[in-house]
Amino acid sequence: MNIIKKRNLFFAISCLLIIIGLVVLITSGFNYAIDFTGGTLLQIEMGKTIEVSEIREITDEFDAKAEIIHAGENKSQVIIKTIVDLDNKKRQEVFGKFQEKYELTEDDLLQARKIGPAIGDEIKRKAILSIFAATVGMLLYITVRFEFLYGVSAVIALIHDVCIALAFYAVFKVPVNSSFVAAILTIVGYSINDTIVVFDRIRENMRIMKKESYEDIINTSISQTIIRSINTSFTTLLAIASLYIFGVEAVKDFALPLIIGVVVGTYSSIFIASPVWYLFKNGGKKRTKRA
Repeated sequence: MNIIKKRNLFFAISCLLIIIGLVVLITSGFNYAIDFTGGTLLQIEMGKTIEVSEIREITDEFDAKAEIIHAGENKSQVIIKTIVDLDNKKRQEVFGKFQEKYELTEDDLLQARKIGPAIGDEIKRKAILSIFAATVGMLLYITVRFEFLYGVSAVIALIHDVCIALAFYAVFKVPVNSSFVAAILTIVGYSINDTIVVFDRIRENMRIMKKESYEDIINTSISQTIIRSINTSFTTLLAIASLYIFGVEAVKDFALPLIIGVVVGTYSSIFIASPVWYLFKNGGKKRTKRA
């Protein structure tokens, strides 16, 4: 396995995916949920669990992109978040259709209110601040434990993972809501964990393989850790896939980007982080073997 020799191929694949996401983002933007755009929130006690598809038979008349979340004990409540700003008359009209279909009383309308976009501005600011703080913290930690170039390489791999995740949100129109920040930070945390395992093995082999080139040391280190990386990612994916298959809508919105994040994080720890470190360390040239 000569990953360093084929590094330009892996860099090209990543650049292509990021460029596609960037083009889609510029032309059509994100699918912002109510947390970012503002809109209307209705919470209704249904008395039993109602399938999302049934709820949408009513809400699609008012907002086809409405977010449906189950809440309460036994998931008997539904929270409806519409991007469309519904005035009081329209909110009563929506609830009236639920009353008529499910024989509800006035007391079953737990809350109906407008949400301003100011909440979205606060979430954006905190999201950027959280990701920046996490990235700086990781750079400092890796620099202290390894060296600065390891830290810079790991941060570039993290930026790569975040860009791919954002591209996924943009291309597949995954709702960008309050779970978005948690999903991105989880991706960042998982990716750095896998990258450190590979870097740790490189550092060990640097002491053992003193006469070998950086290219040989990196390829050997990746070969020694790749099975561990794949097995760890596979077991993690099993848990997240279960959440996606059996979870409610809100959980699926969180689980789907995580599935992409785990796959991309594993990919970047093997095919991006170490080749970037190689470029920094060796300037793209093979280190001469010492006799």
